Amino acid sequence: MGRLIVEQITSVDGYAADAEGGIGFFIDASAVNAADEEQLRMLGTVGAIVLGARTYRMFADYWPDADPAREPVAEPIARLPKYVVSSTLAEAPWGPDQSATLLRGDGVAAVRALRGQVDGDLIVWGSLTLADALLQAGEVDVLRLRIVPVLIGSGRSFAPPELGERPLALRSARQFEGGLVVLEYATQA
Repeated sequence: MGRLIVEQITSVDGYAADAEGGIGFFIDASAVNAADEEQLRMLGTVGAIVLGARTYRMFADYWPDADPAREPVAEPIARLPKYVVSSTLAEAPWGPDQSATLLRGDGVAAVRALRGQVDGDLIVWGSLTLADALLQAGEVDVLRLRIVPVLIGSGRSFAPPELGERPLALRSARQFEGGLVVLEYATQA
């Protein structure tokens, strides 16, 4: 059974979405893409991608047609199996010839079961509601924060306020061109 990795792109002040729920603060792809080589290294351990319904919609609108020459992570995103935790979606198409697998019911239970079925790590990108539930349940092994160099002042934190204090152990901290910083933490029991 691999690790469960949750990765969030956040502002310096810790927001994963602005006050309206948008992600425009990190649309400047040059800062986020500066760490592509490091991202590809991390994806080498990943056996599947898990998304919540809202993040799935954003990913499915962009990644199936992304050019791997411009977006190096497009190839592993296309290749890896994708799972969507949703009680509302009827289907989860991924481009013209692929679909993501829908996971129904309790998201934490679905991800727990998936961990026993997938070789390699699972990565949850964004998917704040799902990530909240996984953090609260103590299921997250690695928390990765890709911090873009911007302050937005208000919005949705990457962690739920009711989480309380959770100790983390810093595994790595890397700075990239454009001011992007990637922090990787191991959660502690």
